[in-house]
Amino acid sequence: MDLAIVYSILDSSVRLTAPILLACLGGLYSERSGVFDIGIEGKMLFSAFAAGAVAWHSGSAWLGLGAAVLVGIAFSLLHGYASITQRGNQIISGVAINFLAAGLTALLGKAWYGQGGKTPQLANEARFTSLTLPGADAVKDVPFLGPLYSGIVSGHSILVYVAFFAVPFTWWVLFRTRFGLRLRAVGENPAAVDTAGISVVWLRYAGVTICGVFAGLAGAYLAIAQSANFAPNMSAGTGFIALAALIFAKWNPVGALGATFLFGFLQALAIPLQGAQIPGLGWQVPVQAITASPYILTVILLAGFIGKAIPPKAGGVAYVKER
Repeated sequence: MDLAIVYSILDSSVRLTAPILLACLGGLYSERSGVFDIGIEGKMLFSAFAAGAVAWHSGSAWLGLGAAVLVGIAFSLLHGYASITQRGNQIISGVAINFLAAGLTALLGKAWYGQGGKTPQLANEARFTSLTLPGADAVKDVPFLGPLYSGIVSGHSILVYVAFFAVPFTWWVLFRTRFGLRLRAVGENPAAVDTAGISVVWLRYAGVTICGVFAGLAGAYLAIAQSANFAPNMSAGTGFIALAALIFAKWNPVGALGATFLFGFLQALAIPLQGAQIPGLGWQVPVQAITASPYILTVILLAGFIGKAIPPKAGGVAYVKER
């Protein structure tokens, strides 16, 4: 394979990894606190719609980003109210958000803009465009390292760098701070946390709120960085892929980076393989096979190589304070 094609695939992998990674880290905070969030997909859709609409009306990508984060937090609090305060079924609450997002965003887009559910096309000033890192132009002709730095590391939107920087930050928060210790504890044994005089409800609301922030960032990336407008169902299962990656990563932020990059790489690999033929057989490689390969690989690795992925013990279980 030509080296330029390899660099192109890796560059696309980084871009495609960013929204999956953001959503995966958001789910990590929520599920570590004991609240499963199937509704990440829906929150991404709502946030993407908010980002596209506000960025078009205001002409500001930052206002669009702010709107996306606020919408992500709002629906996370809705999920928290249903599953934490009212002790409802967390899966049903998340699925309801997904259904609501799929229908309502398309309906509002069609009613407000009349473009088949899409928001109007954004100008470059209203988007997060690619950034050129210092020295990228100077070293681009240097063999190997030049294309690696200027073509893969450099040239992405600011939200891509936020996504990758969030990995060590999340690791530090979860494993090196008192808040992270308490958040992990409430997902494992909320009764012990409550006995220590720490609010289980507050910690779980904190987890789902942080999840909303990351879902908002992921949705904004789809609408005003990767694309130039919102389109119905543009998340295309990214939230579900993030949940699969979270299981693959065993609820660890460093593992989440590897798992999401694997998913992003396989998605990027499907692009040049479209129409390719299997040597010696003359059969074309089905794109669906490449798209499904991350899920198949996850099952194989978990079953035979990585071992059992054990979620937080109190995950998915509403906490009832003992009298």
